Amino acid sequence: MASRVAALLLLGVLCFSFASGEIAVDCCLQAIDKRLPSKNIVDYIIQEAGKGCEISATAFITNSGRTLCVIHPSQKPWVRNLINIVNKKKQAQQ
Repeated sequence: MASRVAALLLLGVLCFSFASGEIAVDCCLQAIDKRLPSKNIVDYIIQEAGKGCEISATAFITNSGRTLCVIHPSQKPWVRNLINIVNKKKQAQQ
């Protein structure tokens, strides 16, 4: 009886450890420094190096669902401006 309880306990611990593993993150592997037209951008994700990804970058999402990786907003003012434009578009839709 005790061995069954121990086996069930061990199985529960193993299942919990597998279920609580790291979540896969979709990261930009490289980033370009090319201006993007704001009319095609609907959202963005700011990626930080060392937080699950190798490089810091900005992933812009287009209205067709594509992800375009450009440099981090701390590096260029045009990236910060595009983020502000996207934020204003999102607020206007609410």
